[in-house]
This record gives sequence, structure tokens and C-alpha cells, in this order.
Amino acid sequence: MFQTNIQAFKDLGRLLADSQWVNLTFGEAIERQYRENSWCTPEFCRYALAAIAQMLAPDALESYYERYRDIVPNKDSRRTVSVISTDNIPLATFHDFFCILVSGNDYQGKLSSQDKHLLPILAQELVRIEPSFAKRIFFVDRLSDFDALISTDSNNSARYFNHYFSKYPHILRKKRSSVAVINETESDDELRGLSNDIYIYFGLGYRSVSKLFVPRNYNFMPFLQILTRESQPIAQHHQFNNNLEYQKAIHLMNQIPYMDAGTFLIVENQNYVSPVGMIYYEYYDNVETINRRLEADTDQLQCIVSRDPHISHAASFGSTCFPTLTDYPDGIDTLRWLSELG
Repeated sequence: MFQTNIQAFKDLGRLLADSQWVNLTFGEAIERQYRENSWCTPEFCRYALAAIAQMLAPDALESYYERYRDIVPNKDSRRTVSVISTDNIPLATFHDFFCILVSGNDYQGKLSSQDKHLLPILAQELVRIEPSFAKRIFFVDRLSDFDALISTDSNNSARYFNHYFSKYPHILRKKRSSVAVINETESDDELRGLSNDIYIYFGLGYRSVSKLFVPRNYNFMPFLQILTRESQPIAQHHQFNNNLEYQKAIHLMNQIPYMDAGTFLIVENQNYVSPVGMIYYEYYDNVETINRRLEADTDQLQCIVSRDPHISHAASFGSTCFPTLTDYPDGIDTLRWLSELG
């Protein structure tokens, strides 16, 4: 069963790699999603679908199968796993959808009102490929008759969910952010990749870089020039620009220094999470000290981007919005967890 499930997603990935097929299949839904949620631009919807196509590449799925081939789903112990989505970026919960189905369990999805049109079409195409999925995928307005729960929400809501759903096996993901550690040896290509890590999805995703650690006396100019150039796709977005202009006004009024990259303000601040339209930065003198701090704050961080060998578990520049199948959102191996529900 596991191999059959993997093969179905492999076939889905081949379809998603065909841009013409994507336009024909998702074109109307992409426009509808954008009309209802302007943060889900057509460009970013297609970007999300391309990221899933890469995730489901044949080599990636074959490696995934080899890693988990000891998992043999038992149809007699199949469980219904509910996923509550509150995200406003396209297809934010696809990875949970994938893990639940390949593990042999049933998926019950309560979709975010901000992201509700694309995943049902992916599910429909998956059923065309493997009809047995038709009895295992349910989209609902209200959760009922489920055995386990996965949810991503703010820290406050996570505490509420933890209390309300405590009797169910659950994964409740708290809000996280991503950072980059720069050491001044980065190439222009790497800085272009970092720009993508920052501006894709307007910086709204947990995998979007919102904070930079830079050496003291770092020359920001090359990075600012590249970021300004690379982030032009969002430069004319009305809602994003409203946030940007608001932040400029606040910083000017309060005489808080900032650097202007056109689409983003770069502000010195010790926090990890920055508002829309802003990137925080912080100077460091010793990269090993920064590594220890990041390791201590691992429960607050999703991705750490760096080429510095002293930084543990670093992702490469330009990779954060193209997660792999084993880039589990909170460090919990979702597939193992699902396979052990019993």
C-alpha cells in the first residue's frame, strides 16, 4: 500500500511539472483565490505548485520510499486525521495532506478561508490517478469523527487547542520564523537566493526569512541593491505597499533609523519576527555565539539560512520556499508519528 500511495503522488508530481497542464487545471481556481485573498497572487500560487512539483520529483519520492519502506500501513488500523489550516499562503498544508495519505490514513481537512481552492483540485487529480483515495479524502466546514489532529496556529491558539483537543493524539504547531546568518563571503547568486527567501509570499510564511544576523560593520549596499531588484514582483501590490508606507511613517515619526530597499525596510531589532514590509537585522561579533543562541531558540525557528560552517543545520540560500519531503515543519517526523497512531 505504501508503494502504491507513493506512486500516485509521483504521477501527480509529473503532472504538476507541466506548466501548460497547471494553467489549464488551476487557472480559474488561482484567479478565484486571488480575488478572495489578495495575498495569494497568481504568481505565488503558481510558485507554490512548482514547489510541490519539485517536492514530488521521482528521485525525491524514491529516496523517501527507501527511507520509510519499513512502514507498512494496515488498512484495518486506518485512522482519520484532521488538519486545521489557518494560513494565508497558497497550499500551506500540502505536506500534511501528503503524509496522511501515504501513511495509509484518511485525511479530513478544514481549510483556511484564505486558502481553500487549490488543495481540493490537487485532491481531485490525485483521485483520478488512484481512485482508492476517493474514500480517504474529506474537506469539511466542521470537524467530526476524527482520531488525531494536526494544526498550525498562533501560540495563544495552540494553548487553547492543546486543552480542547488534549484527548486526541495531536501535533499543534506554534508560530515560527526563519533567519539568515551572513558572513560577507556570499556570492551575488546567494544574495539573490536570500532575496527570494525574504520576499516570496510577501514574507508571510514561517519559512520566509524575517531576520538577518550580519558581522559588525557589514556593508549592506550590495544586498540592498539585489533585494530591490529581485523583489520587484511585489513592488506594485496595493496591500503590501499600504503596510510598507505605514511602517515608514511610524519609523519617521519616532525617529527610528532604517534602510530602504524599496520594497522592504531594514531595521535593527533583536526580535525574530518582523512586521510585513520589514526585515530585522542584528550585528554579531562571534558566529559561534550566534549558533549557540539559535540552538537555544530552536522552538522559535523554522529555517536558518547560512553558508557559514559554524551554523548548525543550515539551509542553503534560496531554498526555504522549496521545502523537501523531509523538511518537517516543526522537527517532528510527521510520517513516523502518523504510522504509530495504532
